[in-house]
Amino acid sequence: MNNEYTTRQALNHYNTHVNKHRDDLLSLVRIPSISFPGFDPAPVRASAGSVSKLLKRSGLTDVQFLEPEGGHPSVFGQWVGAPGRPTVLLYAHHDVQPTGSEDLWKSPPFEPSLRDGRLYGRGVTDDKGGIVMYTAAIRSYLDGPGALPVNVKVLIEGEEEVGSSNLPSLLTRYRDLLQADVVVIADSENFDSGFPSLTVSLRGIVTVTVEVRSLSSSVHSGTWGGPLPDPVQALAKMLATLVDDKGQPAIPGLMDGVRPLTREEQTALEGLPYNESVYRSQAKLGSGAQIIGGPGSVYEKMWFRPSISVNAIEASSRKQAANIINATAWARVGIRIVPDMDPDETLRLLTEHLRQRIPWGVDVQIEPETPSPWWHAEQTSPAFEAAAAALEKGYGKAPAIVGGGGSIPFVRTITDAFGGAPALLLGVGDPYSSAHSENESLLVSDWEKACRSVIYLFDELALRLT
Repeated sequence: MNNEYTTRQALNHYNTHVNKHRDDLLSLVRIPSISFPGFDPAPVRASAGSVSKLLKRSGLTDVQFLEPEGGHPSVFGQWVGAPGRPTVLLYAHHDVQPTGSEDLWKSPPFEPSLRDGRLYGRGVTDDKGGIVMYTAAIRSYLDGPGALPVNVKVLIEGEEEVGSSNLPSLLTRYRDLLQADVVVIADSENFDSGFPSLTVSLRGIVTVTVEVRSLSSSVHSGTWGGPLPDPVQALAKMLATLVDDKGQPAIPGLMDGVRPLTREEQTALEGLPYNESVYRSQAKLGSGAQIIGGPGSVYEKMWFRPSISVNAIEASSRKQAANIINATAWARVGIRIVPDMDPDETLRLLTEHLRQRIPWGVDVQIEPETPSPWWHAEQTSPAFEAAAAALEKGYGKAPAIVGGGGSIPFVRTITDAFGGAPALLLGVGDPYSSAHSENESLLVSDWEKACRSVIYLFDELALRLT
């Protein structure tokens, strides 16, 4: 087959049936597939069933549930009718986050609503839009020219939002079934509306909880205040030492493991547009609040440098605030790590730093959580070049080469499972999508461009990897 001709046929088929693909997305978003503990698991299973039917309608075979013991089902399907061509594993997830405060939603979270060109609903961008991006591209080939230029395998996970704890065992158990030359992961976002992105790095995270205690129970602040050490103040003093006056990490030795920027990364950063007012709006930063972290661009600080955050603090509460000295104070502290930082060494440095700054002899318990590793991709691989070319064709604009400030632990899990197969991180959202928050949304015109980009991607991978 002539690749250029079949790709054009697939694009024509997509353009003719775009409303049908949008209906597929609406149907998935209506299912409240929240995978968190305490929520009814039945909708997650119903979501897996709907995904299974969608994969079959798209022309995939061997469609089946991949079920971990005691977990939510993932869904698999494949088309392997292109002997001698590369095999591409397409990953997305069908589970979603809880809705948060439903009174902050402008429309019901599981009743998708179109407003001003954006589709609103829980999971519309994270990650059901990614699922239908795949099925739209696959169906456009199989119902159009009748064949794909590459072999495809599709894995739609059901537990991504709760940490993908069963994914490593699933990848081991079904290794032969899932084996691929390239992995495409639809779980990132674009640099801006209309501006596609390829993500080349992800920060990892090292997290601890810190509990400070000085009393066996809370006491009256009037009767006992003065000679007694306040655990909240002790905790605050410790936390305040984590960064300097410019907001830069102040833990000795922490920066020693940070890999210098490559020439490609530096060039990519210098080529990104920056408007402070737009950045402040996207970040929801108050007008008087400073941009911190020392010298360097905001993108370098978000993607390629470590950062320290206090995720939560607990002592008393607003509703139960009283004139007391609390017996205990608790906090959760996270360090985002970058290449080549070692998670174990980072944990040691953080723990040692806090222990050396305990005031007043209070008791401190520091408990680590399971760390997530950083990830980094080569920008010069044929697969990466194929993705860049496909996005430029699909969006009519060369993609931004970006990092990801957040952690996606399973990226490293998947690539390691297949011997370091290249991973291509694409997204359907933008900085205004509010994934994980109220009023999650998707810019429909960009989603349609993403679907076309995947059509081009299959063609580009066939040309560059065969």
